[in-house]
Amino acid sequence: MAALPVYRYRLAPHGLMTRRQLRAQGLSAHRADVVGEIRWRRGRRVAYLYDPTTARPVQPMTPGRWRSHAAMMRARRTCPVCRRDAGYVIPTSLGCCVSCYER
Repeated sequence: MAALPVYRYRLAPHGLMTRRQLRAQGLSAHRADVVGEIRWRRGRRVAYLYDPTTARPVQPMTPGRWRSHAAMMRARRTCPVCRRDAGYVIPTSLGCCVSCYER
């Protein structure tokens, strides 16, 4: 396996994109090969670079996926103690809503 080219922050070649840049263009890095990486903060931070010509379009959310996502978020907002929708995602460190935790 060949080593990836490493670029310094803001010095990557024009045309290569990070995951976030691909997503902003409506593309997905899924199954796209990593062609390089950017390193900054003395090598402690890394961002992989992708060729946008090999990236695929993002799959649109179907009504079924939206329902599934809504059910998942509803479960994350429901307090297991009082069974009410807290209106926010319950912190895993507390295990219940803030009002139940303070009681």
